Amino acid sequence: MIIGIGARRGVNKEEVISAIEAALAEAGMKSDDIDMFASSTLKENETGLLEAVNVLGKEIKFLSEEEINLYEAPSGSQANRFGLTGVAEPSALALSKKKELILRKKVYGRITIAIAE
Repeated sequence: MIIGIGARRGVNKEEVISAIEAALAEAGMKSDDIDMFASSTLKENETGLLEAVNVLGKEIKFLSEEEINLYEAPSGSQANRFGLTGVAEPSALALSKKKELILRKKVYGRITIAIAE
């Protein structure tokens, strides 16, 4: 399972971990089910995001605008102002095997999460 994640600037690791835990609970999954996280290269310097992924013992892949824009975001997204179809949903879909969303984009405070398999 791939978790696509978007975040506002300056999020801390506690916010990110809390959002991930809430999304997993909603999807009826646990952290052991996570294969990898995915996000936009716009987020590759977000310390809180990087720290949270590290605490969870997982990897995150940052996708280029071209990779993300190969996938339509089923939900509307404010990422279009950055030239992206979305962040959480298309990032999760891009790295997933089945290209199916388990959890459509959901906002948890300043974090956006989508889960795909």
